[in-house]
Amino acid sequence: MRISTSSCLCPFLVCLCFIQRCYGASHHVPAKVPTKNQTKLANGETEVHHRPKRGWIWNQFFVLEEHMGPDAQYVGKLHSNSDKGDGSVRYILDGEGAGTIFIIDEVTGDIHATKSLDREKKTHYVLHAQALDRHTEEALEPKSEFIIKVQDINDNAPKFPDGPFVAMVPEMSEVGTSVLQVTATDADDPTYGNSARIVYSILQGQPYFSVDPKTGIIRTALANMDREAREHYTVVIQAKDMAGQVGGLSGSTTINITLTDINDNPPKFPQKNYQLYVPESAQVGKPVGKIKANDEDLGINADIKYSIINSEGANMFSISTDRDTREGVISLKKPLNYERKKTYTLHIEGVNTHVDPRFSYLGSFKDTATLKITVGDVDEAPVFSIDHYIMDVYENAPSGTEVGTVTARDPDSRNSPVRYFLDSKEEGVRYFRIDESSGVIRTTQPLDREDLSWHNITAMASEVDNPSLLSHVPVTVQVLDMNDNPPEIATDEEVIVCESSRPGQVIQTVTAVDKDDFANGQRFSFALPSQLPVNPNFTLKDNEDSTASIIARRRRFNHLTQELYELPIVVWDGGEPSLSGTSTLTLRVCPCQRHGRIRMCQGEAFLSSAGLSTGALIAILLCIVILLAIVVLFITLRRSKKEPLIISEEDIRENVVTYDDEGGGEEDTEAFDIIALRNPAAAEELKFRRDVRPEARHHCGPPRGRRSPSVELDEVDVHEFIKQRLVEADMDTSVPPYDSLQTYAYEGQGSPTGSISPLDSPGTQSEQDYNYLDDWGPEFQKLAELYGEADSDVTT
Repeated sequence: MRISTSSCLCPFLVCLCFIQRCYGASHHVPAKVPTKNQTKLANGETEVHHRPKRGWIWNQFFVLEEHMGPDAQYVGKLHSNSDKGDGSVRYILDGEGAGTIFIIDEVTGDIHATKSLDREKKTHYVLHAQALDRHTEEALEPKSEFIIKVQDINDNAPKFPDGPFVAMVPEMSEVGTSVLQVTATDADDPTYGNSARIVYSILQGQPYFSVDPKTGIIRTALANMDREAREHYTVVIQAKDMAGQVGGLSGSTTINITLTDINDNPPKFPQKNYQLYVPESAQVGKPVGKIKANDEDLGINADIKYSIINSEGANMFSISTDRDTREGVISLKKPLNYERKKTYTLHIEGVNTHVDPRFSYLGSFKDTATLKITVGDVDEAPVFSIDHYIMDVYENAPSGTEVGTVTARDPDSRNSPVRYFLDSKEEGVRYFRIDESSGVIRTTQPLDREDLSWHNITAMASEVDNPSLLSHVPVTVQVLDMNDNPPEIATDEEVIVCESSRPGQVIQTVTAVDKDDFANGQRFSFALPSQLPVNPNFTLKDNEDSTASIIARRRRFNHLTQELYELPIVVWDGGEPSLSGTSTLTLRVCPCQRHGRIRMCQGEAFLSSAGLSTGALIAILLCIVILLAIVVLFITLRRSKKEPLIISEEDIRENVVTYDDEGGGEEDTEAFDIIALRNPAAAEELKFRRDVRPEARHHCGPPRGRRSPSVELDEVDVHEFIKQRLVEADMDTSVPPYDSLQTYAYEGQGSPTGSISPLDSPGTQSEQDYNYLDDWGPEFQKLAELYGEADSDVTT
């Protein structure tokens, strides 16, 4: 088969060689097909294939995109060796675009494209061709696959997908400093021709910037570009394909370039001389004025530090920088006095804090200015001679004693007279008063150092001519000590004296206390009262170190004989004059136990060993009392609670009646006669109706020695008795006609002593001899006495 096209293609050999037309040729060049399954190799030799002969030879076809002609575009021709030109061969085509985009002449095998194609949307199409016998529809050649490629033309202009751009570059940058790189894209085929070969050029922004035509890198083209002169630039870059040749397509983008600031400008004061008025009443530490130097730079490049460079101004004033406004704030360091100095001259310097060494050739980045300050005269409050007065006075001094003097004067030139007084809001004013003219402070009452040793008051002064101007000064008054308090023993607790104490044994060491201060109250002497007779039990030893020891003078103390002793002790202090005081100690005698060095009474030891304090014991006892009270209250309520008898007018068979009454015991002989249950033999003799109350029988008691009926009736058959009672209950017409439950209990027999219960007797009095209880031992002695007394009462 032979394939021919109308495009510029070189021959391509696969199994069988064929020649296509060159670009622009209008005739077909047949290709010589080797016979007998031969393939011509590259070196000119022929390779023989032992396989069936085939006539299909396929290659890829090409079709130009964007074809705008009136006729269908010719793509190529399919031809089979089996085609003799008589129309017996029919060519068919299927695959991508077959029948819609690509059509084939069934007789000639010519392929045409009926639509305009776009390579940027689809680059190639895969189709299948087959040659059939027109008469038999048999395949003359097997179905084969081939590709139709869309050949590119320059139909897409370059584009900048990320534009427009924003870039920054420092001012004063050198020529050639890189600013930004821009990149354009072209949708055309970069492997075919120059359709996608892009060249960059600058349309706007010269002579300040340039662009590399191949890479698109934008660089500075002018030296010393100053931000303060011009800050923003607009640059337009063009990208053109076809390597920039005539007829190429182009696209452009905009780059907004901003010059960033560097510190290339020193600070400048707008003027060299300034004046400022400050009243002498200005407060120390407060701002009194501002000054500012201008800097054309921005940010930290414009930061300025201000300073006062001459000593006259630096001693009285200080200057700081306001970070927000970049102003120099001038403050007062010391009070001004118009009468002493009326003017001050300040030399102020402003310096950049961030200097760029590249621009040191421009000079020092600082500037100076002169500020003249004029002090204004104002009427001032009186001034005290010192800032704080400390005075002292002895305690117990009489009222009116002079404590000290405060002095104030008018600082103004007219020197007005001053009046003094105390701040009435303070508590100390009730102890002192001040002379209005002289400022002398005196006491109003005797002072007690032990009550309050320091007093703080505030003295005030004002001009007589202008009372509104006040000044204050603190005054501290110390109350000096006088030896006016006798010493006393330091402890009020009882002294424990053990019963086992020996003569000469130290019972306890005591100390003394004195309310007076260190000078008068830290040396003490001790002794027993001289006016009292010698104490036979205890003596006192002065240790000469402000302590004394109580010593036992005898042995064998006994707390049962005498538990408490009193020992008076006289104490002297070392003051001038010396004072003494007598304290009486209580000594308690008790048995002691030794636990290391600690002695404690046995009663106290019990509490200590238990680990409980007195408060804890009281709390425990209180809880116990509360619990007992709750229990007693609960029992009382239970006993007093009575359930009412439930009586219903309905059928009593449908109710359960509960009786919660306590019975009368054995003395209740009328409540229920249970002789029939306990003594069947006696019950035979005393038959009666259950709904009739039995008559009382009185017996004086059987002769002594008579056996209990329970013993005499040992042979009674209880089973027969119960059956008999059951028959009587069924036949008795006096009882309710419905079923009822009757319970019989039987006390066992066979005890050699018989029963001691009176229930075994049909009578109401006992016929038993209870003398044998005396032989049962002391446990039954009380019971024998009770029954003996009962027999005596019956006999009587």
